[in-house]
Amino acid sequence: TNLAISQAVAHEGFYYAPDPSSQIACSIGGNIAENSGGVHSLKYGMTTNNVLGCEFVLITGEILRIGGKAPETDGYDVMGIITGSEGLLGVVTGVTVRILKKPETARALMVGFAEIEAAGQCVADIIGAGIIPGGMEMMDKNAIHAAEAFVHAGYPLDVEALLIIELDGPKVEVDELIARVEKIALGCGSTSCQISNSEQERLLFWAGRKAAFPAVGRMSPDYLCMDGTIPRGKLPAVLARIRDLSEKYRLRVANVFHAGDGNLHPLILYDANIPEEMDKAEAFGADILRACVEMGGVLT
Repeated sequence: TNLAISQAVAHEGFYYAPDPSSQIACSIGGNIAENSGGVHSLKYGMTTNNVLGCEFVLITGEILRIGGKAPETDGYDVMGIITGSEGLLGVVTGVTVRILKKPETARALMVGFAEIEAAGQCVADIIGAGIIPGGMEMMDKNAIHAAEAFVHAGYPLDVEALLIIELDGPKVEVDELIARVEKIALGCGSTSCQISNSEQERLLFWAGRKAAFPAVGRMSPDYLCMDGTIPRGKLPAVLARIRDLSEKYRLRVANVFHAGDGNLHPLILYDANIPEEMDKAEAFGADILRACVEMGGVLT
């Protein structure tokens, strides 16, 4: 599994950076097939940026060994073709990954907003200020309530949107960045800000976000997860569009996403036992993806 790599090298002070929410269950070979991201991909890149080589079995049974421990190899970027090929070219049976030294300091801020558009603006302003957090995630009210009931991470329940922003590096740099991010958040109208004071607290902040998908199952018997990416500056406009579409289709939506790189995961809540609700959910989802493309984004 993805998480097993970090666990295997933790005693030496290393870890594997890409961390999908499913990292306790997803396989590293599957991560290559999907070019998986994760909450820390904003700063450390996707799977493609962290894999050096692999053993690959073709449908004919032929075994290929591509890349290796060297950062660069001659010729075509075959690893780049395999990563994200979704299992169409063969099966990954062995992987060489890039592991990183754990940062000296990592602290997370949990920032609440009375308006979801204000949280979107805060994301754009942080990136615009030249600050690249280790991770920057957003949840809306529905996702916050579901995750808090599931994990008890101490999320504020009186806010419309929550940003989790992690800053890592040397302690003096992290302290400086925390002060700058706090100031930006206040300028965007933040209503609450909590900063982790221990590694245990930092992990608890993230535990709710990483459990958001299963947690939303408490709110609805079924949900449809969309996946689109937009320019960060368009985040407030897309969130407003999703809210309007929610009213149009009369279906609730829980928004959970990698805010730092503009990757949205709207979860459209519906009940498949009610006639036509699934059709409505699919139409709603199509309109969300159309909105992403209209705003200059892409389907992922």
